[in-house]
Order: sequence, then structure tokens, then C-alpha cells
Amino acid sequence: MASINNFSLVQFACDLIDIDSTSGHESEAVTWLSSWLRDRGYHVTEQPVVDDRANVIATITKQDPEIVFSTHIDCVPPFFPSRIDGDTLYGRGACDAKGILAAQITALEQLRTSGVKNVGLLVVVGEEHGSPGAQAANRLAQSCRYLINGEPTDNRLARATRGVYRVCLSTQGRAAHSSHPELGESAIEKLLDALVALRELDLPTDEIIGQTTYTIGMLSGGIAPNVVPPHAEADVNFRTVGPASEVRACLNALPDNVSTKDIIVVPPVHLKTITGFDSEVFRFTTDIPFLSSWGEPLLIGPGSVHVAHTADEHVKISELERAVELYIQLAQTLLNENAD
Repeated sequence: MASINNFSLVQFACDLIDIDSTSGHESEAVTWLSSWLRDRGYHVTEQPVVDDRANVIATITKQDPEIVFSTHIDCVPPFFPSRIDGDTLYGRGACDAKGILAAQITALEQLRTSGVKNVGLLVVVGEEHGSPGAQAANRLAQSCRYLINGEPTDNRLARATRGVYRVCLSTQGRAAHSSHPELGESAIEKLLDALVALRELDLPTDEIIGQTTYTIGMLSGGIAPNVVPPHAEADVNFRTVGPASEVRACLNALPDNVSTKDIIVVPPVHLKTITGFDSEVFRFTTDIPFLSSWGEPLLIGPGSVHVAHTADEHVKISELERAVELYIQLAQTLLNENAD
């Protein structure tokens, strides 16, 4: 079990998991983490984000570091505490992303003990809901060269991540008594026609990231069962492989009676990889597009996105320990690369 100066990776992860920090309610965890880091001698800044929410920035010296480890402290609901079963750590945030944060801080501690001073830590709030923490952090001028972001990638470096284009498709009709549907126009029927047409669109592809995919996440429409529906909406979430404008152009092929409204646009990202590290393309998105002022990004972390957000979210303890080794190796490789 990775430990240093009585610091236990697993116990630290459990302590973090056992503080409820669902998105919007991170303040207790932020206060605890800041206090822990200060007690260890780090230079700590709490950057206000909104209301009582704050990011945590920690450095070994007062100088800006060359490399910054980064992840988020918020989790999706519902909260449930940690438990250990053999080599497996369960709990909300075990893999997304409190286990990752514990591994990054363990790596930071070991790097500091070995004499490395030019590494730091950025912990943001709100990654699971709109990324306000990352957007606030990006307004800080930084001189770091590399950002090592942590998300569950099965300890593989990400070659790329997909973007998000969330759009609302809406149709309008005309209300009428359901016994005389010919006197009205059904917005739901129009929307169904549009969703069938959506299936036939030739969506963009990328030779590295792959095919654009989408999910119809929510449907709504109508005002009562016995009324011809005058309005209808579908919330569609595209996982993009290129600019959102390419998907928008495809949507022009939908029927003319469909209106579109952009909800969220996050671009896909191509990332730096390092020889000797396993790498893969991932379908999810991260805070990286919102942290452009924090140096060239890399993405790696223990755990699988397949169990993130689930009722039995977990991570292997051996994966956490391996992540510590990889974070240290990655930081040393990047520092040596910069020294050449």
C-alpha cells in the first residue's frame, strides 16, 4: 500500500470519499483538503468560484510550477460512503474522481520528498455540472508547461476525448380537441418525424476519435391526453469528433418545421502522449477544454468510466497504487523532456 511519512493512499481516499461533495455542495471537502495541504506545508490558495464554492490550488514553493496535477472534487449524487472489500474500494467518487485525487496527492508527496519542487495541484469544483470551477481557474494567468488531468482512463494516457454538443429540437403545432384532430396540428408527430430523420443523418467522423454518436436524453410535449399537442421538444446529446458546426450543418437536413437551440458546446480534444505509456481514445469529455491557460494537457487516471456514476462505483486499490507510479513517472519524464 502506497504510503509516506504515515500518509496512506487508501485512507486518504476513504477520508475524501466520506465527505459528501456532490456538485454544488463541495465546501466541506474543499475546507478539509485545504487544511490538510496547509498542515503538510504546501502553499494553498482557495479561489472563489460562486457562492461558497472554491477551487484549491497548491504548490510546493511560492513559484509557479512547471507541471500541475488536476482533477475535480465534486461528484454526482447520491452520496454513499467508502467501504473496502479485498482489493476494491467502493464509494461515491472512488473512481470519479476522489480516488484519482488521492493518487495525485500521493504522487505529489513522493515527488516533493525526492526533491522535486516544480509540481503543483489544481482541484476544481463543478466538473460534473457545467464546469464553473475550471472556467474560473482558467482566468488565472499561469506559467506551467503541462497539465496532468485526472479522470478514469484505466491508467492509460488519452490520445483524444470527444466533445459534447447538446441541442434542443422543438416543434410547434396547434391545439385542438382530441376528438377532432383534423382541426389541430400535432407537434409531437412533427417531432417524431424529425427524430426518424435524425437516424438517417450522415454524422461526422474522425480517423482518430471515430464516429459522432448521439443520445436522445429527454422528450417532452403536449398539455393533456385529450388535447392535440401544440408543442414538443427533444434534448439531444451528441458526442462530437470535430467542430459542433459540422453537426449543426447536418441538422439542416431535418424538416423545416424543426427549430434548434444550442444548450452546451464543448470541443473534442487531441492530447499529448508519451512513448512507453499505454494510450487510448475516450468517448467522454473533461474539464480540459476549459483549462487552456494551464499548459499542454495530458489525461490519465485509475478506474473505469464504465463504473463511474453507478450505484456500485469502485476502483481497484492496486490501480490506485499503479496510478501513483504512473503520475510520478509521467512528471519526471516531462521534466526531463523540458531539461533536454
